[in-house]
Amino acid sequence: MIDRIVIATRRSRLALWQAEHVKARLEGAHPGLRVELLALSTRGDELPEVSLAKQGGKGLFIKELEAALAQGRADLAVHSMKDLPAELPSGFALAAICDRDDPRDAFVCSRFDSLAALPGGAVVGTSSLRRQAQIAARHPGLQIRPLRGNVETRLAKLDRGDYAAVVLAAAGLKRLGLEARIRGRLSLEDSLPAPGQGALGIECLAQSGEVRALAAALADPEASACVRAERAVSRALGGNCAIPLAAHAQLSGGSLRLRALVASPDGGRIARAQCEGPAAGPERLGEQAAQLLRRRGATEILAALGS
Repeated sequence: MIDRIVIATRRSRLALWQAEHVKARLEGAHPGLRVELLALSTRGDELPEVSLAKQGGKGLFIKELEAALAQGRADLAVHSMKDLPAELPSGFALAAICDRDDPRDAFVCSRFDSLAALPGGAVVGTSSLRRQAQIAARHPGLQIRPLRGNVETRLAKLDRGDYAAVVLAAAGLKRLGLEARIRGRLSLEDSLPAPGQGALGIECLAQSGEVRALAAALADPEASACVRAERAVSRALGGNCAIPLAAHAQLSGGSLRLRALVASPDGGRIARAQCEGPAAGPERLGEQAAQLLRRRGATEILAALGS
C-alpha cells in the first residue's frame, strides 16, 4: 500500500498553486497518504521571451516533469490541461482530469472596459496564436503583439505601459488571487477557449497502477467528458501551439455540445464547427468536429501553416 506520493510541478506561482491544490485533494481523499512536491524548472520557463511555436510548443513545459516520472523521482505531475499536448509520449498516461474553473479568456486593462473600447492601433498582448487570430478577426484595428512570461511578468509589462491591454486565462488569474485585475471576460463567441482551458490534469507512468488508482479518485466526470472531447479535436488535427485551434464543450444532461475552430494567425480565415453527441463518447464527438472543420476549410488553413 502506497503511503507517500511525490508530485512533480513547475516552479511558477500558478503551477505551485495547482500542485498544492491537488496535494490537498489527494490527502483529503486518502487519509494517511503523505504527499510531497518536487518543484522543477522547465525549458519553457527558461525561455520566457521566446515563441513557444518556434521552440517545440507546449511540451517545453512538461518534458522535465515527465523525466522525473520516468526516473522515479516523482509519481505524479500536475498540469494545466491547456498546456498538455494532445498526444502523450509512450509510457505515460493521464490519470485524472480534475475540477474545471472558468474556461474563458480574460480582458485585463487599466483604462478600457473591453477590446471593442480600445482605440485604433492600441497594442494588445497575448501568448496565444488562438487568441491572436480571434482578436484580429473581430478587432482588425488593434495591434497584437507576443506576450510571454508567467502571469505576474505579463501583468508587470501591462502596468509599465508596454501594452494597452492583455488577454490571459481567467482561471489562472482567479487561482492566483488576481481576479480583481479582470476588467471583463471574453464571451465564447468572441474568444473560444483552448482545449482543456481551466481544467487541471494529473499525469503518471502508464504502468503505475496503484498510483494511477489513487489519482483517479480526483477525476471530475463532467470536466473529463468535456476536455476529452476538446482534446480529441486537437489530436485529430495534429494540434499544437503553432495552430490557432480552439475547442469548448458543454455538458447538458447526457449530451455534449462541442464548438471548435481553426484559424489563420491573422484571423483572415476561420473554419468553425458545432456538433452534439452523447457524453459517453467524447472522443468520437471530437473527431466528428474535426471532420466538419476540415470540410469547412481547416485543411487549407493547416496546409498554409505547414501542418
